[in-house]
Amino acid sequence: MKRNTDRQTSGPAATSQGARPSVELAGLRRRLASMLYESMLLLGVLALTFLVPYLLLGIGFGVAPPGWFSWLHIFVVLGAYFVWYWHRQGQTLAMQTWRLQLVDAVDGRSLSVGRCWLRYALCWPSVLLFGVGLVWALFDRDRQFLHDRLTGACIVLLPTAKG
Repeated sequence: MKRNTDRQTSGPAATSQGARPSVELAGLRRRLASMLYESMLLLGVLALTFLVPYLLLGIGFGVAPPGWFSWLHIFVVLGAYFVWYWHRQGQTLAMQTWRLQLVDAVDGRSLSVGRCWLRYALCWPSVLLFGVGLVWALFDRDRQFLHDRLTGACIVLLPTAKG
């Protein structure tokens, strides 16, 4: 999806005349706010899929998995969460709240599972290396994060629901 001068891009759906509706690239502040909200939601996801099983293993069986396994478990659980939502509807729970959607930057379609996993893997260094991938958005012509630029994805702002 290429950015026009009025911050509009061609959208994923074509109308009967063959023209595509315009959608707006999501602003940096909205995406950062969504990330903050997402981090709070992930506490619940991790409590259910990480904390509860480890408490049961520790209390019930006296087993404590090694540290590397715990980190791998977190990586896989969060990856499954993000990839499932991104591939299924292009939106995580926080993205739905903020009316954001992840789409292919060229044609506006949803990303393949492989590209979702690639984006997820690139998000980690983008955030953990002092936020270099997030700071990238300050200099990017479309204000896209580095992991979105590298995977050919973009986050668009969905129109408000009418009714």
